[in-house]
Amino acid sequence: MATPNSPRKILVTSALPYANGSIHLGHLVEYIQTDIWVRFQKMQGHTVHYVCADDTHGTPIMLRAEKEGITPETLIANVHKEHSADFSGFLIGFDNYYSTNAPENKALSQGIYNKLKAAGKIATKTIEQFYDPVKNMFLPDRFIKGECPKCHAKDQYGDSCEVCGATYNPTELINAYSAVSGAAPVRKETEHYFFKLSDCEDFLKAWTRSGTLQGEAANKMGEWFENGLNDWDISRDAPYFGFEIPDAPGKYFYVWLDAPIGYMASFKKLCAMSQQGADGNQKVGLDFDEYWKQDSATELYHFIGKDILYFHALFWPATLEFSGHRKPTQIFAHGFLTVNGEKMSKSRGTFITARSYLDHIKNPEYLRYYYAAKLNSTMEDIDLNLEDFVARVNSDLVGKYINIASRTAGFINKRFDGKLNPSANNAVIAEIKAAAPLLADSYAEREYGKALREIMRLADLANGFVADKAPWVLAKQEGQDALLQEVCSDALEMFRLLTLYLKPVLPKLAGEVEQFLNVAPLTWAVVDASLSAQHSINAYAHLITRIEPKQIEALTEANKESLQATPVPPAHSEQRHAQHQQNEANASAEEPAYISIEDFTKVDLRIAKIVNAEHVEGAEKLLKLSLDIGEEKPRQVFAGIKSAYDPATLIGRLTVMVANLAPRKMKFGMSEGMVLAASDERGGPYILSPDNGAQPGMRVK
Repeated sequence: MATPNSPRKILVTSALPYANGSIHLGHLVEYIQTDIWVRFQKMQGHTVHYVCADDTHGTPIMLRAEKEGITPETLIANVHKEHSADFSGFLIGFDNYYSTNAPENKALSQGIYNKLKAAGKIATKTIEQFYDPVKNMFLPDRFIKGECPKCHAKDQYGDSCEVCGATYNPTELINAYSAVSGAAPVRKETEHYFFKLSDCEDFLKAWTRSGTLQGEAANKMGEWFENGLNDWDISRDAPYFGFEIPDAPGKYFYVWLDAPIGYMASFKKLCAMSQQGADGNQKVGLDFDEYWKQDSATELYHFIGKDILYFHALFWPATLEFSGHRKPTQIFAHGFLTVNGEKMSKSRGTFITARSYLDHIKNPEYLRYYYAAKLNSTMEDIDLNLEDFVARVNSDLVGKYINIASRTAGFINKRFDGKLNPSANNAVIAEIKAAAPLLADSYAEREYGKALREIMRLADLANGFVADKAPWVLAKQEGQDALLQEVCSDALEMFRLLTLYLKPVLPKLAGEVEQFLNVAPLTWAVVDASLSAQHSINAYAHLITRIEPKQIEALTEANKESLQATPVPPAHSEQRHAQHQQNEANASAEEPAYISIEDFTKVDLRIAKIVNAEHVEGAEKLLKLSLDIGEEKPRQVFAGIKSAYDPATLIGRLTVMVANLAPRKMKFGMSEGMVLAASDERGGPYILSPDNGAQPGMRVK
């Protein structure tokens, strides 16, 4: 890696959004985080390329296209147009936004596969899978549903139960049916191709502890080595929308094989684009091999969500290492987004798409600022509190930052023909300039919240200076013109510096300020420069407006989804039969089913203190809880409440658990009970909490 003060060549990627839905505010956490980092590095004078692409392959794409009566290619083209517009609307500055269904990706994927095969890392194995006899296709786990073998909840997915949190194999489901056709699936053998990840364990143990991952991410990866790594199934059977495996008719690459290679393909396309000049003549451009060869001196950074860390920190580096390519310099994982402290909800109007935000709030930089104020370098989840969002934007951006210019620029324009005459030495300006190294370090380390807190502290100093000098008073006093011009000029120099510091977060607003101040595009190199005497500024026009609460009300109302179900006639007799069974199950569930007091007393409900809570790597819905119920040692319980709670907020709380539920062996360990929680279509899960005075171990009766 280059030294901090020398020019660097950097390639940056964000995770590829799946081409099966719209971009929403949860997605934007990552792209805004990445874009801020890229813009900061470019302001440092480094050569930075930021690429991404739509992730376009897999069964869901194929089935959605079939449902809409279009080809998968038409579907992904439509989604690509929508995604591109949304990212542009939020000022995400990709150098190339591509598609994984591209010739570059096909050639790279097949070439990498052949290198892995030549290196002895590919094996074949006959496996048994569920097969849909109506659709004539093998079913992924998430397209198989049935009754949970543990708690007997209906309509659970083929890999885990959303009610009790149990994980299992699809073959363990009771009365399994295809989510595609409704037919009962049959078991069928097929030959699959596997990447021998188990052969890569020594390499991956060293690599994950090399400093490439955040400490907490490295610890999570360490958990996967405890029982040894399994080989990775990289093939799927036709029909499948994807790339066919060389010399294996009817076999296709699993989407997670070619998706990360899409980073390479998008950059390869950028390299080709850079070879062609605007006049049509050839010119020297980017060299793909310089960035991807095994001994590359360039830098490669991936920004991802913590839910796909497993793929990026195990599969991806092993794929690169044993196909003769360089590994990432670092992988930066971030947490999830909640809205008003809860997971996004369509019924509450807080499952908000990027387009809906742009339609109602208009200004994308408000959200960029709010996210930045919450983000740091950890994998912690962040919360978009809509009331706080309005208050913070109005207070920080309008009340503090813009306020400096709005209170002083008019005097320069009206009284001094737009000409500045700053002082030779201003202590506040000196302090603002002195903050540059701290702010640079904060941006570089992705500690955006820390950077913005410091910038707003400096804005407070600038506003204090303006309030103390009171230019509106000086303007009314005889003989104070020189001082008035100096005070307002100094204030605008403070405004210039604050704009420079905020530019990675607010690039459009910074551009408008540059025009107003009549200065060249701001970079970190001009921190030590100043607006000089006789420098002319342009007329000041109001730059941003306050957010009104009614805008938020309109936004949430527009995103509320009606809870009234719309009946859809099934397409096949098997599907009609499955729907009829479900209707019967729903009807019987609505009828009251009474139990006796003897039945109730069989359930041993206890007050439990949560002494520890943590994420479970590889589990989408589970948290691992340690519960004190007055016994010699705490109970371990896996609870399906990850979507609603940050583990850190649970520690020390009291809740209620079923203490005499038979322990069950889960994929992630033994679960020794069940935590009680409430949920329905209005939200949840919400864990139960006892009244004050309850103690761990007390029986609920």
